[in-house]
Amino acid sequence: MNRILSTYLTPLFHFGSLTVTDPDGQSSRWGDGTGKPLHIRFNSKAAEWGVAINPGLKFGEAYMNGGVDMVEGTIFDLLSLVFRNGGSDATSEPWMRAIDRTRLLFRRYIQNNTPRRARANVHRHYDLSSQLYDLFLDADRQYSCAYFEDPNVTLDQAQLAKKRHIAAKLCFDRPDLRTLDIGCGWGGLGLYLAQHLDAKVTGVTLSDEQLAIARRRAADSGLSGRADFRLEDYRDTQGPFDRIVSVGMFEHVGLDFYEDYFGQCARLLDDDGVMLLHTIGRTQEPANTNAFIGKYIFPGGYLPSLSQVTKAIERSGLIVTDFEILRLHYADTLRHWRERFEARRDEAKAIYDERFCRMWEFYLAASETAFRWQDLVVFQIQLTKKLGTLPITRDYIYETETRLRMKEQAASRTERLESWDDRNAAE
Repeated sequence: MNRILSTYLTPLFHFGSLTVTDPDGQSSRWGDGTGKPLHIRFNSKAAEWGVAINPGLKFGEAYMNGGVDMVEGTIFDLLSLVFRNGGSDATSEPWMRAIDRTRLLFRRYIQNNTPRRARANVHRHYDLSSQLYDLFLDADRQYSCAYFEDPNVTLDQAQLAKKRHIAAKLCFDRPDLRTLDIGCGWGGLGLYLAQHLDAKVTGVTLSDEQLAIARRRAADSGLSGRADFRLEDYRDTQGPFDRIVSVGMFEHVGLDFYEDYFGQCARLLDDDGVMLLHTIGRTQEPANTNAFIGKYIFPGGYLPSLSQVTKAIERSGLIVTDFEILRLHYADTLRHWRERFEARRDEAKAIYDERFCRMWEFYLAASETAFRWQDLVVFQIQLTKKLGTLPITRDYIYETETRLRMKEQAASRTERLESWDDRNAAE
């Protein structure tokens, strides 16, 4: 086996059962022999050398391109074993630290998310075939962390609970509140707010595919008068708004644009307004974006530490009025996505190809392990301009969630009755 790779693996696996076969057919074993047997095979010297020198990027690339195969177990099983053994602390070799420092030097260029570049980055990921997302997302196409009030609920129930939880924190105390959804996706949250809270929603996205679907959904549900979706950069949006919400978009802003982002939100938010930011973040000190995900999945993306976010908020003049950290909710969300994608992998391969499927398998597995065993969580940050804008206890959040559950149930009963009437009329 490659001597550098062997040196790296020796202190890594304290437990587990991993067999590694090199391109010459020689096998080595790592771990204490416990647990599920795993076996990987390197198919080329180039793949083996690449992983030895730069595992953060090259292992994902080798798996994606067929330079590495799983002989026993899955890529998720392997990454789980790595990180349960403390894999995030194992990349401490001098050359690996040098690679991280070099990536940090180029961060400003990589995350230079100007309007034009932001549009191109969004196109790379969110303008993929709509059929792909149907394979693994819930029926409402929520492509962000769900909220598992109970670990046994379905993905659709958990995503509905997420929308309910966010809506309650926004405190819709009257109808017709002007609401901005920054990064509105396929329109699910905006349509929920329009339907259940009587909000007047403006949703902005940089994805053509998302825009077309969001507009179609608004028309089909009779909510076009209350939900207006636009192809627009948030920096060009005109206000004011009574409520601002942003879910899963802040990760694409880029560190150097944080002050611009919160400054724009402050300008757009009415003096008595409320904002809710839902974003992935880190529990530890700032770090580079995962090299593979930054190159192939979310170009220009960055996951901030709490200190980086709050510093920019403080300079904007906005006030943090509530803060919640969702722990492990995204790990469970990604587990559902990963299992759904695997169950329909052949369909994904028919849309794209084997390389694409391997790329997404690695992306979903690496993301889940990061949320389950590393330092990634989700921040929900509530913001206002005045200390007295919201009630001084959190009771209103729980009371609103109860009322919204009742509205959802009533709407579901109505939809079932209408569907039953339609079927009878057709007969």
